[in-house]
Amino acid sequence: MGEDDATFYLREVGRTDDAAIDLGEAALHLATFRRPRVSLARYREHLAALAGDVAEALGPEPEAPAAALTRRVEALKAALIDKNGYRGDRLTYDDLQNANLMRVIDRRRGLPVALGILYLHAARAQGWECVGLSFPGHFLVRLSDGPERLILDPFHGGKVCDAAGLRDLLKAMAGQEVELSPEHYAPAADRDVLLRLQNNIKSRLLQAGRGEEAVKIVETMLLLAPDLADLWREAGALHAQLGNIRAAIKALDEFVARAPQGAARHQGAAMLQQLKSKLN
Repeated sequence: MGEDDATFYLREVGRTDDAAIDLGEAALHLATFRRPRVSLARYREHLAALAGDVAEALGPEPEAPAAALTRRVEALKAALIDKNGYRGDRLTYDDLQNANLMRVIDRRRGLPVALGILYLHAARAQGWECVGLSFPGHFLVRLSDGPERLILDPFHGGKVCDAAGLRDLLKAMAGQEVELSPEHYAPAADRDVLLRLQNNIKSRLLQAGRGEEAVKIVETMLLLAPDLADLWREAGALHAQLGNIRAAIKALDEFVARAPQGAARHQGAAMLQQLKSKLN
């Protein structure tokens, strides 16, 4: 698959309602931007096999909802961890491969959000209700069965997180002064899960001073979320820093057209005028 195929697919995702997004397939297409000559076929086969492994591990479910939910967690862990060996990459956490779903599948190691996508895919393939959570700094997933809910940590072996564990994790990620609130375990839209995956790559590229590559990642994010004004502003700022004046102007034009009235829009418009003056 080439980059043009991935661009077409992701542009279609950008036009699609969130509920219709195939999370695993979209994440594989994102991975092709860094591995454009690699076929998706065996990775699709692996995703299908993961779903089959969960079904095989599950067996007959108990009638009690709480017991059934626990059994589902055990089946996910049996398939993803015990059989396929997926783990969080603690030794080389910042390796860019950890946010590329192809390489995560190859290495059986990844970041929380990349591993979380595998959990979400495998659970949903069984018809189970499973969502990612908007937890800061560390991606989590929630498995539900009616009123029963369990929060899992894909990075730490599918560990079930109770309130005390979530509080400790939050303070480790966001600071000791931060307290757990409902917004920290609110469901994340699948589009936001994909953006979070890409944001991990972008942030690491920027930290390494690889701006040209980082702006390309932002452009993949814009394929997924073309109406997200802040992404257009970020693309414009990065292009301007790299001296790509025409690309910066185009991105900031889009930002100003989409942004609500306020200081950010005013600043973006001012920057846009400055850049346009350089072309005169």
